[in-house]
Amino acid sequence: MKRLLLAGVALSVATAASAADMQARPYTKAPPAVVSPAYNWSGFYIGAMGGYGWDSGDASGGFGGGTVGYNWQFPGSQFVFGIEVDAAGASIKDSLTADLGGVLATEELKINSFGSVTGRAGFALDAALIYAKGGFAWANRKDSVSFPAFGVSISDSQSHTGYTIGGGLEYLFTPNWSAKGEYMYTSLGSETYNLDGFPPFDSGTVDFHTIKVGVNYHFR
Repeated sequence: MKRLLLAGVALSVATAASAADMQARPYTKAPPAVVSPAYNWSGFYIGAMGGYGWDSGDASGGFGGGTVGYNWQFPGSQFVFGIEVDAAGASIKDSLTADLGGVLATEELKINSFGSVTGRAGFALDAALIYAKGGFAWANRKDSVSFPAFGVSISDSQSHTGYTIGGGLEYLFTPNWSAKGEYMYTSLGSETYNLDGFPPFDSGTVDFHTIKVGVNYHFR
């Protein structure tokens, strides 16, 4: 009986000591996990794009071309910066026919090509990138006057320069391929056109809008 009593007392003492050790042991909270973006937009890319353009008058039409650029995204950051160059062949045009003393004459104004060199700044939500862009822009425009009754046509082309600004959304649907949609406003300075038989004239500012879609391949 004494042995059983001593054994019970020893067990109670050991249990109490163990509980005291557990209470005295400090509790350390695990540090929060560092979350890094699942996608990184850094690197060179090249792509194709196309869309529709129009001006404040009646000129409108399609275009298509290519894009090349580079993105920088620092590890752990959602901000993306880059530079982009694009160029496109276009058919953004307007025409007007007038009666000049019994002789019909048709004038056509057409943007044949345009392009830009822009900086980009965006915010990445993993595979999605919302961005703004702006910079230098140029366009080649042709002014043609034809007289169908005489089979005569005269024309002059000039290159205009100015700026462009806009933004868009790009989405990586695979690690290397992305699709984008973009709006841009372009404003170009005036140039003087010379048409044989007509006085030289100042074109005035050339402003137009574009909506484009495209795909890019990103080199990893």
